[in-house]
Amino acid sequence: MTLNTGGTRRTILITGCSSGIGYDAAHGLAARGWRVFAACRKPQDCARLQSQGLDSPLIDYADEASIESALADVMAATDGRLDALFNNGAHACPGLVEDLPTDALREIFQTNLFGWHELTRRVIPVMRAQGHGRIVQCSSVLGLVTLPWRGAYNATKFAVEGLTDTMRIELRGTGIRVCLIEPGPVTSCIRRNSIPHFERWIDWGNSARETDYRTLLQHRLYAESGPDRFELPPSAVTAKLVHAVESRRPHARYYVTVPTHVMGVARRLLPTRALDWILSRA
Repeated sequence: MTLNTGGTRRTILITGCSSGIGYDAAHGLAARGWRVFAACRKPQDCARLQSQGLDSPLIDYADEASIESALADVMAATDGRLDALFNNGAHACPGLVEDLPTDALREIFQTNLFGWHELTRRVIPVMRAQGHGRIVQCSSVLGLVTLPWRGAYNATKFAVEGLTDTMRIELRGTGIRVCLIEPGPVTSCIRRNSIPHFERWIDWGNSARETDYRTLLQHRLYAESGPDRFELPPSAVTAKLVHAVESRRPHARYYVTVPTHVMGVARRLLPTRALDWILSRA
């Protein structure tokens, strides 16, 4: 991997940049003068972003060696400085919790949580030494409330919320600020990219709810149904990221989309039974 060297621009490492939120964030921050390291999991995606003028290290959250190597390259390119980290790369594995093999849960936690943790732990000493830094985690409305068929993804995002809230408190006074971005429906490839995980792990044909898989989940996964209600473009997340990394007083949480705002209020105000009734019909 070849990274450009030199310069004193603010630097940010963003993961999951092959498409969607990460792709838009990488180009959006670069347009604002940041030096962006737009990490992807696949070499061909790194090459594509490099052809677009971005530094693009290879980071696969399931491969600790790639995390170590990429961060070493970034540090070499910036003389040991990193102003911000945006953990964003993630995937989903649709299916009912009762049909979800434990190995599938281990796999998604490796990508959506453990890999984030590994990278973040390596970045914190860098930021502590320089006396400042921003760590921004891309959570979800599904880190606030749960929806059926998304148990694996729900679980990882709830875990991200808890780990991030703890880290924010523990890092008070260090100059390192920690933020959560919580999007609702945002245009991305996550649904399409979840299909291989569903097909690998979920034996839906032998499920007690085989009919529901056939009539409900499969239509949602495989049919081109257009944008979700209230869906926003990835630039809506980038706008919140800009505030999180550039504001002198960043927020602990940034809600994105109407559903996130509504569910944030509903979680606080509604009895659990009422909220469950609403979510079971979503």
